[in-house]
Amino acid sequence: MAAITVPIKKLSPEVQIPSYAYEGDAGLDLRSIETVVLQPFERALIPTGLAIALPDGYAGFVQPRSGMAIKKGLSILNTPGLIDAHYRGELKIIAINLDPHESIVIEKGDRIAQLVIQAVPSVTLLEVDELDETDRGEGGFGSSGSK
Repeated sequence: MAAITVPIKKLSPEVQIPSYAYEGDAGLDLRSIETVVLQPFERALIPTGLAIALPDGYAGFVQPRSGMAIKKGLSILNTPGLIDAHYRGELKIIAINLDPHESIVIEKGDRIAQLVIQAVPSVTLLEVDELDETDRGEGGFGSSGSK
């Protein structure tokens, strides 16, 4: 797959530009630019101090980091958060503490989410009277079983 270049703007001088932790990773690490304490089941909008200019035909998807999720219970409410190609505002993460007993302290500079940039097609919907038949049909929500 061809690489793309995405313009990124620091909204504050101390912000770190997102990077991949390992070669071949899909997600760029996003960091908090402020210290936030989340009480159990509390949510907060956490700024990153960054804005990006995605090209037409692409979208950004903000997703939780697995280590923070399992170790601390940190998640993202609207996962994946969607960044449309024409949005130019600050990237912010809607974080939630899912731990029922412990607070989560997010320090300034902590990696709290990951940004995956993907190509997305423009879709034209075609209204029809009937859909084609498939083996699955209308089966969903566990229709394939657990074994």
